Amino acid sequence: MLRYRDCQQEIDALLRRFKPLRPIQVAPGERIPGSFWGDPEAGLIGAAIYLRDDTPVHSALHEAGHFVCMDAARRAVLHTNAGGDDAEEDAVCYLQVLMAEQLSVVGMRRLFTDMDAWGYSFRLGSAAAWFEQDADEARDWLLWHQLIDGEGCPTWRLRC
Repeated sequence: MLRYRDCQQEIDALLRRFKPLRPIQVAPGERIPGSFWGDPEAGLIGAAIYLRDDTPVHSALHEAGHFVCMDAARRAVLHTNAGGDDAEEDAVCYLQVLMAEQLSVVGMRRLFTDMDAWGYSFRLGSAAAWFEQDADEARDWLLWHQLIDGEGCPTWRLRC
């Protein structure tokens, strides 16, 4: 499984494109603030995403996706639990795949492998099958909120 340490500079640069989101590195062995699933998973508090060297890349991208996809009211009080409904959760998963494509070390195929290994569950049995065959509603959700463009690329905006 790819970890934050494997592509830290690229992840930090990508995450900073979603202003005001800012990556904050946590020292090895320290507890990760705002982690919903617990260490070593990424944490969210306000506009800070907390990452440790051993944080899985899929976790960093997923939590960043939550920050992007939630509305401004939830973002203003964000602490640990991103919340959201099923449609938003699917959009977060779709967006994390698109973000993975922006990272030279990751890409969508590697992300799918890591998502499946972690235990993401999709009704078609794998992250790749979901993305390729069952994610139209997630893509439409992202388009509706102008978080991706018609070509399926991130717009680097936050949901209003």
